Order: sequence, then structure tokens, then C-alpha cells
Amino acid sequence: MNGDPDGTDDDADPDRFEAIDWETVDADDGGIPRRPAVVLAAFLGIAAAVGCELLRPGGGPTIAWPVAYRVTPLDGLFAATLSVAVAYGAYPLYDDPRLARRYWARFREHRVGVWSLWFLVAVSTLGLLGPLVVARPTVDVAAGYQPPAFASVPATVPGSCVGPVVDGACRGTWQYPLGTTGDGRGILVSVIYGTRVSLQVGLVTATIVVLIGTAVGTVAAAAGGVVDEVLMRYVDVQMTFPSFFLYLFVLYLFGGSLVLLILVFGFTSWGGTARLVRSETLQRREAGYVRAARAAGANTGWLLRRHLVPNVSGTVITNATLIVPGLILLEASFAFLGLGDPDVTSWGEVIAAGRGDLATAWWISTTPGVVLFATVLALNFVGDALRDALDPRVASGAQGESGDREASGARGGSAAEEGADGGGRE
Repeated sequence: MNGDPDGTDDDADPDRFEAIDWETVDADDGGIPRRPAVVLAAFLGIAAAVGCELLRPGGGPTIAWPVAYRVTPLDGLFAATLSVAVAYGAYPLYDDPRLARRYWARFREHRVGVWSLWFLVAVSTLGLLGPLVVARPTVDVAAGYQPPAFASVPATVPGSCVGPVVDGACRGTWQYPLGTTGDGRGILVSVIYGTRVSLQVGLVTATIVVLIGTAVGTVAAAAGGVVDEVLMRYVDVQMTFPSFFLYLFVLYLFGGSLVLLILVFGFTSWGGTARLVRSETLQRREAGYVRAARAAGANTGWLLRRHLVPNVSGTVITNATLIVPGLILLEASFAFLGLGDPDVTSWGEVIAAGRGDLATAWWISTTPGVVLFATVLALNFVGDALRDALDPRVASGAQGESGDREASGARGGSAAEEGADGGGRE
């Protein structure tokens, strides 16, 4: 007889675990989920816009106001990356406010991480919106070597001083708040456009690395056997291949291009992420909830979508925040060496422009160098804070260590009190 102690029939309750029709659940999940559909629509729209722009005759600017700006394929990749970030990063937090509050409570325990986050928000806003309202830096040799608005240099340093000359010193002017390069380009405008380039290279390349690495790592761990062996041996071979020389070869064939830089390092740098995701997935694969779902008839695809990938997402996000600084430094290094895209303004290119004038025009290399250093440092601080916020094992470990210290302190205090009492009795 099937029934509860109160006499009710189990079969009459459709919410019981054994009464679930898994075939119906799988059929309901057979459509296109909402977030992937939004991302796919964004990708198609962006691809169509960029394609139409490239095929448009005349080659004029796409945006004529407030400044002339033409959409490029890199802008399309960047917009697609932002769509993925919003769909799989911002939207889940918006959809689950309780989860967002819990993560934020853990994150704000790191004061340096919070300040770094606000700095990155300001830098990102500058890089995203700045090129839309500020014209691209232009060469003006007559305005070369102008000092920042808060500094002054001997009047013999610039060709002609734009600001006032006082006691033989050329003072800076707010026309060029951070000064100019030797060819008269404004440092502030160059830093703004360099910020956009760094964001594009760092975020787009990291997205490619994360998507491929996550797919390979989870499939290898979930499938196991020959599939796991083949994929991991390929990762070993790929990680031994120098991506730098491949980029030099592509640079020789096609010339410098940010798109080529992103594609080369995006499709050859995901090995470490795949290994990390595989290791995390192997641990999650033996968890109780995964074994229960497998025993209930869930197939490998269901386990990957509903259990394995979502539960390694924290590790993936943290890894991405640590990949982006390296990619930004990589692009700046290539630009500094003259191996980047000659048609864009980069932090590394501006630093290289002033390396021979450090004694007389220190602001040319120093200003973008400080911004680059601060951005990379802030990304690392945010990555550490995200690791502690998203990984419950780290948080529980920290709480456990704190509890152990408190307990040991309490035991030490009790021992001291007992010793004092013993001495008093003697």
C-alpha cells in the first residue's frame, strides 16, 4: 500500500520527487532559453550593423554628432562582448536580488577591492563614452610639448608656448589639461582613446578565452575517457606553442591589427582556463546533487547546463578578472614595441612616444603609464575580492580560521585564569 501515515496517497501529490515526469521537463527545456536568445539576437543585430557599415559606399562616419565616428568590426565584437556580460553577469544578479546582496556583502568586506571597483567603473565609463563626445587626437606640431595645466617647463622646451610665459617658463593651459606629445596630440584625449582600446582588447579576448576554455573543460570532465584524454593532450600541445611568434607571423602577412591580436591570443590562450574548469568540474561531478540528478535520469547535457557550468561560474569569472590585466599589458607592450595597430591610439604607443623625452617632457610617458599601472592593479584587487565573494569555500575557510583563532584565544585565556587561580590558592 502506498500512502502516508495520515492516509493520503503519494500518487495524488504531483510535487513529490518520484512523481516528476522527466520527459516533460526535458521537453519544456527544449526551446531556446531566454538569455541565449537575447545574446543571439544581439550578435545577429551587431553583425548586420557592422556588415552594412563595411559595405556602405563612401566610407564616411557612422555617427556625425557630437563627433565623427565610424563603426568598425572591433566595435561589433566589443558590443557582442558587452551583451554576453549583461546577459550572463548583470542580469542574473538583477533577477535574484537576494543573491546579489549576499555577494555584495562579501565583496565590500574588501575595502581596497571596493575602491578599485569604483575606479574601474570610472575608467570604463571614460573609455566607453569618451570617444563619442571627444574628437580623435590630431597632430599639431606647433602645439608640441605643452606642459600639463598644473606644471610649467622652460620656454625653450615647446616649439611655441600655448599658455602664458612667466619668468622664462611656459605654463600649462586648460586647453591641454595633461599636456601634449611631441607632435601636438593631447595627452588627455590620447588616454581616453587608449582606454577604449584597452577595454576592447582585454574584454573581447577574455570572453573568447572563457567561452572556449569553459566549453572544453566541462566537456572533458563530464565525458571522461577518450574524450577527456584527447582534449587535455591537445591543451598540452597548444600551451607549448608560442602565441607570440604566431602573432608575429600574422603581423608579417597582414600588418598590425587589433582584431588579429584579439583573435590570435583569444584562440590560443584558453588552455589554462580549460584546465582550471576541468579540475573544478571533476570535483562538482561527484557532488550529491549531481549524482541525484543522474540517478533520476538526467542526461549529460542537462547536467552541464543546469549543474556543472553554473557551479563553476564563480571560478570562471574570477579567472577572467585575472586574465584581463595580462591582456591589457600585452597590448600595451606590443604597441610600445611598434607591433600594434598603427591606426589606433594606445597607452603603450603614447608611452613609447615620450620615452626619449623623459628629462624635458616627463608627462608624455608618465601619465598613460600611471593610468595603465592603476588599471592593472585595480583589476587584480577586484579579482581577489571576487574570488572571496563568489567562492563559498574561501569565505567558509576564512570564517573557520577566525573561529579557530577565537577558540584558541578563549582556551588560552581560560588556561591563564586557571593558572592564576592555582597560584592564588598556593
